[in-house]
Amino acid sequence: MAIDSSLVSRVNGTAAAAGTSGGKGVGSTSASDLGDEFMSLLVAQLKNQDPLNPTDNSEFTAQIAQINTVSGIDKLNNTLSSITGQIDASQKLQAGAMVGRGVLVEGNKVQVGKDTVLPFGIELDDDAAKVTATITDGSGRTINQYDLGALKAGVQSFNWDGNDDSKARVEDGTYQVTIAATDASGRAVASRPLQYGYVSGVMTSDNTTKLDLGPNMGSVAFNDVKQIL
Repeated sequence: MAIDSSLVSRVNGTAAAAGTSGGKGVGSTSASDLGDEFMSLLVAQLKNQDPLNPTDNSEFTAQIAQINTVSGIDKLNNTLSSITGQIDASQKLQAGAMVGRGVLVEGNKVQVGKDTVLPFGIELDDDAAKVTATITDGSGRTINQYDLGALKAGVQSFNWDGNDDSKARVEDGTYQVTIAATDASGRAVASRPLQYGYVSGVMTSDNTTKLDLGPNMGSVAFNDVKQIL
């Protein structure tokens, strides 16, 4: 007896769609429904097959494997959705606790005020035998340079005293920091300067938790925070 091609096509087509779109296929048929339909098809063929010329069961074996795969994907997607929801909720709680705190994010600016110099940071991809931080003004003129010695890979925060190389206090304003790092063999180590931001609020945009760092710095994704101060 010939297999109903339209039903097989539906099972195959929906199974393929379910495997690529989160466990739901054409008409939002569930993996459980697909399994029931397939079993009905299997029973019907077994009842009506020619005993002297039985149908090759290899196709049924392949279909059963496919149905099991779809069911597994359906359960996996549900589990992943649950985990993702828990992570999102945890991020929002952590982000809320950061309001009113200082953070380090990628950037090269250092702010100098009347009585305060905001910290800056350095991120190293590998251990460095020598790290140098150079402070420049808006015109690119070198204000001061610091030999920070050997530093481990990761994030480090630093406080500049706000003085130039003659130990005179610099004017209030925005300065830039550049980082140069080398290993014991003199090879460059990938590094990035980090700048200070003050978290004034939390928002959600495009399903991403973001921190509001004020009008000058804008918002950054929660995951882009390198260090909480």
